[in-house]
Amino acid sequence: MRWDDMSRVLELFGLPTHSVYLDWAEVVQNQECPFLNRPCVKARKSQPDVAIGTCVVSHGRGRQPLVICPHRLIQNSTVFVDCIHLLARHRPGNQFHLLPEMRIPGGSVDYFLVSARNRKVDDFVAVELQSLDTTGTVWPERQRFIRGEGVNTDDSDHLSGKRFGINWKMTAKTILVQLHHKVESLEYINKHLVLVIQDSFLKYMRSEFVFDHVQAASPSDTLQFHGYEFGVTSSDNPLQLVERLSTDAKGVEKCLGLQAQTNIEMNDILSAIERRLSDDTVLNVFP
Repeated sequence: MRWDDMSRVLELFGLPTHSVYLDWAEVVQNQECPFLNRPCVKARKSQPDVAIGTCVVSHGRGRQPLVICPHRLIQNSTVFVDCIHLLARHRPGNQFHLLPEMRIPGGSVDYFLVSARNRKVDDFVAVELQSLDTTGTVWPERQRFIRGEGVNTDDSDHLSGKRFGINWKMTAKTILVQLHHKVESLEYINKHLVLVIQDSFLKYMRSEFVFDHVQAASPSDTLQFHGYEFGVTSSDNPLQLVERLSTDAKGVEKCLGLQAQTNIEMNDILSAIERRLSDDTVLNVFP
């Protein structure tokens, strides 16, 4: 099947739109996110009880698949497993824990991957997920797709001529500014932060920002870029790590031309982590 023959919405509620075996009326009714194992959290502003559900779209001249929901990146915990090598103090026999939404000076981090024994932390790595932001609205495309699959809708939005775009520049600039503050905080205590992004987004950042100093990944650098190739044809896991780069806090400053100083205490973060460790946070690699 050629990209031009496919809906511009490539995945809806984590399911490929090219599948001919799905009951899309049931999928839209359930509004389940298979990656979070709960209802989709992307709701319409005008209808808070209606989930948008768009995970991946095609856009641009090449109709490439672009991930527009960060939760899409956590399928099978692959991106977390790919960070385990950065847990330098991990000991065989330790448990891995995954803690969402951890706050540190400089902002909130999407996840902490933690190596712990008897609920005491040996090491941790911060993981930030970044999908691409859109301009305009994907909703009419979503409605056109489900109507084409025989799903009745209560609106006429499928007739809308509104289009969506990909806000490459603003997404990149925003995440780099946010990373600057967080990386300085973690560098002070000699911990890593991994930015998980799509390889096409990483390519854009390298071409549009000062990235000459951002080289092949080194464990001595605080900030690690993990670029993933995404393909909708793989049913098991379409995410494949294809590029790793790294830099330090000064490197992020060079990207943006910023200066800042942030000092924090290791014990503050360790205490916050250990308060949240439980049987429910143990990383399940093979759900």
